[in-house]
Amino acid sequence: MASLASPPLPCRAAATASRSGRPAPRLLGPPPPPASPLLSSASALFPRAPCNAARWSRRDAVRVCSQAGAAGPAPLSKTLSDLKDSCWRFLRPHTIRGTALGSIALVARALIENPQLINWWLVFKAFYGLVALICGNGYIVGINQIYDIRIDKVNKPYLPIAAGDLSVQTAWLLVVLFAAAGFSIVVTNFGPFITSLYCLGLFLGTIYSVPPFRLKRYPVAAFLIIATVRGFLLNFGVYYATRAALGLTFQWSSPVAFITCFVTLFALVIAITKDLPDVEGDRKYQISTLATKLGVRNIAFLGSGLLIANYVAAIAVAFLMPQAFRRTVMVPVHAALAVGIIFQTWVLEQAKYTKDAISQYYRFIWNLFYAEYIFFPLI
Repeated sequence: MASLASPPLPCRAAATASRSGRPAPRLLGPPPPPASPLLSSASALFPRAPCNAARWSRRDAVRVCSQAGAAGPAPLSKTLSDLKDSCWRFLRPHTIRGTALGSIALVARALIENPQLINWWLVFKAFYGLVALICGNGYIVGINQIYDIRIDKVNKPYLPIAAGDLSVQTAWLLVVLFAAAGFSIVVTNFGPFITSLYCLGLFLGTIYSVPPFRLKRYPVAAFLIIATVRGFLLNFGVYYATRAALGLTFQWSSPVAFITCFVTLFALVIAITKDLPDVEGDRKYQISTLATKLGVRNIAFLGSGLLIANYVAAIAVAFLMPQAFRRTVMVPVHAALAVGIIFQTWVLEQAKYTKDAISQYYRFIWNLFYAEYIFFPLI
């Protein structure tokens, strides 16, 4: 405690010098040691006052020591909160939203087509299916992050492994748990056919990222994997499982056939444009993508063009098959979304393809993906 008290002699000397107009005498002996961190904390908490002001009391010193000691190890609640945040970022929330919206939309469509078969037991089974899909999604995006650490440190330094917020060992534990939990749910609730589709999705997600396959290095193979998993397997699998839960055999409906084709093409656009924000890291580590080969501007125009063609086809389908679709929903919704992508492409062009503008453009494409599933039960 004595080290926190103001030394009396220098104060008196300074006061005497101030009254006499002479400079303060130099103290003999070695120079004072550098201020300790504790003393610096005290100085920040209690601004320096003239020497004739009230001196610190023992109570003040104790309070400073307590406050300095408070900056110790982080409490358990904060550690758990940080871990939860890292795990959530590890799951890549934008992909979870797409998976959840897609499965909910397909289940809703199957129930709308067969309202007489709805019962509360289906709610629990649908929930199990959603959890299994999220687990599968977590496995696929997690295994990709484990094998992309060096690239992510350049392209996506905010991801938890690249940022050092999540260890590789913890990431491996998570992906194994995701795969085991998802497989267990599917095999005990949805039968052998859906289980085989689920395992196919996990297999494709594995060879996409894991050496020696690492098919993400090859643009065509990467596009086909993403389109198959997020386009065909998700839509067909969820719709098939829902009809099976209702006691029905599988039968394509026009809206489900439409959304499967539409989203498969949309998944191709996502596969093309996902590399736009990552061009810097891909070039550094010699990852061959269309964006590195053709350039950001060309790929952005290609992706926007494919989406516009998708929306034009949706509008045409509404006119060609009025008995299967609600034209009053299909036409204005897809026309508005087409105008949206045209405008966003113009914004990207005006921004000269900066990294922030590219990221905003890619996020907008995901928002269009969500919007399609939101409107799907209404068409």
